[in-house]
Amino acid sequence: MQLTGIHHLTAVTARAADNLAFYTRVLGLRLVKKTVNQDDVSAYHLFYADGLASPGSDLTFFDWPAPRERRGTNSIARTMLRVSGAGTIAWWREHLARQGVTHRLPVERDGRLTLDFEDPEGQRLSLVDDRGAGPSHPWAGSPVPAAHQIRGLGPVLLSVADPRLTEAVLTGVLGLRPVRAYAAGDAAAEASAERPVQVYAMGEGGPAAELHVVAEPDLGPARQGAGGVHHVAFRIPDAAYDDWSERLRRLRVPTSGPVDRYYFRSLYFREPNGILFEIATDGPGFATDEPLEHLGERLALPPFLEPRRAEIEAGLAPL
Repeated sequence: MQLTGIHHLTAVTARAADNLAFYTRVLGLRLVKKTVNQDDVSAYHLFYADGLASPGSDLTFFDWPAPRERRGTNSIARTMLRVSGAGTIAWWREHLARQGVTHRLPVERDGRLTLDFEDPEGQRLSLVDDRGAGPSHPWAGSPVPAAHQIRGLGPVLLSVADPRLTEAVLTGVLGLRPVRAYAAGDAAAEASAERPVQVYAMGEGGPAAELHVVAEPDLGPARQGAGGVHHVAFRIPDAAYDDWSERLRRLRVPTSGPVDRYYFRSLYFREPNGILFEIATDGPGFATDEPLEHLGERLALPPFLEPRRAEIEAGLAPL
């Protein structure tokens, strides 16, 4: 019973229209689901992914009128996105410069060519050369050439005050394995350049199935807000859901209990430093209620919210 990789990552935006423009027109991702936060229907929940809306390619956003995130520890500090080849990294450097996007020079970090940048609300992102590992599903409607498109989520960097507590959950509960360490450089806080980052792998490993952890006990705790990350989700096969639910129960991990998100099933819990984790099934997927070729074109609501469509649509600003 193993996690197979990163399923999705959910962040916060206070400007949904600008967020949509940046992630589709600048980063070239596909809007695969325009829906609402099922726990707060006054807020959009936007899902961006590859051409087939593949699990492991989802970058999602809650639209909340929140102030900017206060950066700090006990948070998800950086989200990495996979691309293929040094030539693609060079293309993105020029593209981000033309678009006026805050970015740094490419560097080699953890043996991979990496380009750090920020979205318009300050979310810390990186493009990482995965050397073409694994399948790719370009989106025909993307303004980014197919060869240079984002292929999916890469490693996710956690900043924690006490890494021993996080490691106990990663290895003892989730079954990840420590595989190597590297110097943080400026991937996390500026004061942490020489701190080691511990890499944990799940499933078959590789850049789509890694969690990176840096200890930053000297930082204050982060305060969640726009430009920050809400949670990270890990992939499991659909058939493994009940086994994972029982495993967490048996290990006495406090969880949300089973949650059906309609497009996938979830289990939520916090690791000891307070970062929210989710375990999510690969299916049934985003084409459950819309044809694959028309994903994201209208407001999609799960069946239990459909009777409230008129009320929900009236409370949302048009995109």
